[in-house]
Amino acid sequence: MKDLFGKAMYDFQTNNSPEDIITETSISEEDEMSVGYLFRSYNDMPKIEQKALQLAFGKILDVGCGAGSHSLSLQNERQLEVTAIDISEKAIETCRLRGVKNTKIENILDFEGETFDTILLLMNGTGIFGKLKNCNTYLSKLKSLMNPGGQILIDSSDIVYMFDEDEDGGKWIPSDTEYYGELIFNITYKGEKEEPFDWLYLDYNTLQNAAIANGLKCELILEGEHYDYLAKLSI
Repeated sequence: MKDLFGKAMYDFQTNNSPEDIITETSISEEDEMSVGYLFRSYNDMPKIEQKALQLAFGKILDVGCGAGSHSLSLQNERQLEVTAIDISEKAIETCRLRGVKNTKIENILDFEGETFDTILLLMNGTGIFGKLKNCNTYLSKLKSLMNPGGQILIDSSDIVYMFDEDEDGGKWIPSDTEYYGELIFNITYKGEKEEPFDWLYLDYNTLQNAAIANGLKCELILEGEHYDYLAKLSI
């Protein structure tokens, strides 16, 4: 991976002529995303993210932390102990420049040695699972990092609305994927193309079934305005 997402964040943080990120998926056209959105304050976050931060307690792990906005809010406004991890070297460098105290360049599947009261996976936290078949691997790993009485706060969206309807109200869903929420993501930044990567959107019922299969309780905490939701997983 060329780490273009990380490069965009680092450019924004260091005032190095940042540009919009161009995103495209296997089921949607090109779209522009302002990198500044990744640097939002608590007041500018969607209600689902605000709710997750309100519910966070104890020692926290922020998985796929990006530019570190969630970590900073918890660390600075609520004085909580947060560890922010991301596979992007430039994202973690950005977090450090912004003042996130505990950071690691790490894939969650390789993370060891600590356990947490709250594990956050926000901005479509199920995305990092990549494919439906990987859910058990990730949920099992996340469960192993939880303290007794701990929680996983994760958000996603049911993207079935993006598919065409027939006259009976059924959906035309391509049969070339195991599950309709499995997408291939493409990113372009400053004319450079990132390697395509798998990204998973999970409807709530599918997440709940996967959680139960891994010995986790799943609760629907909040539904957003556009098919999105926040869920809490606990043992």
